[in-house]
Amino acid sequence: MKAAGALLGLLIVLAIGYLVYKAELAPGPGGGTNPAEQIDTVGVTTDLVAIGQAEKLYLASHGSYATLEQLEQEGSISFHSRRGYNYRVEVDDGQHFKVAATPADPAKAGWPSFSMDDTLQISRP
Repeated sequence: MKAAGALLGLLIVLAIGYLVYKAELAPGPGGGTNPAEQIDTVGVTTDLVAIGQAEKLYLASHGSYATLEQLEQEGSISFHSRRGYNYRVEVDDGQHFKVAATPADPAKAGWPSFSMDDTLQISRP
C-alpha cells in the first residue's frame, strides 16, 4: 500500500514537472513569429496611430478628414511607405476615414495587413 502511494506521488510530481517543462518551451506571445516581423508589425501599428492622430488634428482644423497626400503636404506625417509596408487612406465624405497598411516587400509575403478607421481601432483584416 505504501509503495503504491509512493508510486502515485512520483507520477503526480513527474506530470507536474512535464507540464512546467512544456510551458517553458512553448513559443512566446508572438506565436513563433520571427523577431523582425514582430518589430515591423509593432512599428506599423505605431505608424497607424500616428496617421490616426494626424487625421483627428486635420479634422479639427479643416472640418474634414484628409487623404494621405494632404497629410503629407500639411506636414502632419512624412512617410508614404515604410518598413516594407504601403499605407493607403480612404476618406468617405470627409467625415470618415480608413487607413490600411499592407506588406509591399516581396520578402514579407504572408506578413499581416492592418487597418484602422476613424474610431482609431486597429484590426487585422
